[in-house]
Amino acid sequence: MLGGMSVKWLVVGIGDITRKRVIPAILAEERSVLQGVATRDANKAEAYPGVKAWATVEEALAGDAEIDAVYVASPVFLHAAQTIACLRAGKHVLCEKPVAMNFAEAQSMVDEAERAGKRLGVAYYRRAYPKLQRAKELIAAGAIGKPLFVEGIYHGWLESEERAWLRDPAIAGGGPLYDVASHRIDACNFLFGKPERAVGLRSNALHELKVEDSATVVIGYAGGVHGVVDARWNSHVARDEFRVVGTDGAMELTPLNGPTLRWSGGEEELPVEANVHLPAVRNFVAAVLEGDALMCPGDEAVWTDWVTEQVMRG
Repeated sequence: MLGGMSVKWLVVGIGDITRKRVIPAILAEERSVLQGVATRDANKAEAYPGVKAWATVEEALAGDAEIDAVYVASPVFLHAAQTIACLRAGKHVLCEKPVAMNFAEAQSMVDEAERAGKRLGVAYYRRAYPKLQRAKELIAAGAIGKPLFVEGIYHGWLESEERAWLRDPAIAGGGPLYDVASHRIDACNFLFGKPERAVGLRSNALHELKVEDSATVVIGYAGGVHGVVDARWNSHVARDEFRVVGTDGAMELTPLNGPTLRWSGGEEELPVEANVHLPAVRNFVAAVLEGDALMCPGDEAVWTDWVTEQVMRG
C-alpha cells in the first residue's frame, strides 16, 4: 500500500477501449495520475501531451521507477507476458479481459501476483453495476426462491475494422467467446461462484473467419444451478439479455447494460456510471492505497478462462 497518496499509472496499449474509457477513467479518478503510456504507435501518444511515452512495456518499466500500477490493455496474447513482467518489476496490475489465452496462462499471472505480493485485478467492470450487485443481494435473500438457471445473451454484428485483431485467434484467442461472452460468463460466476462444469459449441453460421462467429456455453454451478451464455457476431438484431430463474420467481436484468432490475417482488432503477470503467479504476486504487477488496481479483477472473477453455477443447 502507498499510504493514502496517489497511484501513478502506466497504460499499455492505446486502442478503442483505452481512448474512450480507461484513460478518461484514470484522469477522472481523484487519486490517480496518468504517468505514462506504452504504445508502438507514437502518433497515438501525442494525444496525451505531458505524459511520458515508451514503445514497449520493458522500456517503460526500466525508464520510470515511479510507476505504481499498470493497466494492461494490449491484445489477449500479450496479457500474460506483460502482466508477469510488470508484477516482477514490483507494479500492481489491472488487466483487460479475458485474463489470458488459456487457463494455464491466466493461473500463472495469479501465481506471480502472489509471489510478488502485488494486486492483480481484471476489468470485468460489470461486477460494479449496481443492478448486478443488487441482484446478487436479492438472490441470496431468497427473492426468487432457490436459483435454478441463469442466462446471458449478447447478439450483434461483426466487430469493426478498428478492432479487426479480434478475428485472429493467435492474437485474440477466439471470437465472441473470448470477447463478449467472457463478460457474461464472469457475471454468472459473480452471482453463483466457481463453475464446476462447462461445455459448449462454436460455429461459423455466417462469416468465414478464423474465429467463430457464434458461441453457446453451458455452465454447471454448485447447488444445481445451470447457466447458458450465447454470444454472436452474426445478428442484425442487437440483444443484451440477462435473467435468473428460481423456484419462486424470476429476475430480469435485460438489457444487462441498462438500469432496470425487475423481479416478482418489485422493480428498481439502478443506473451505471457514464464511464463504466471508472468504478473498476476507483476500486483498484482503493485496493492499492487502502487494502480494499478487489471487485474482480485475478483468482476469481481466471474461472472465466477455465470455462472458455472447456468450450475450446470441445
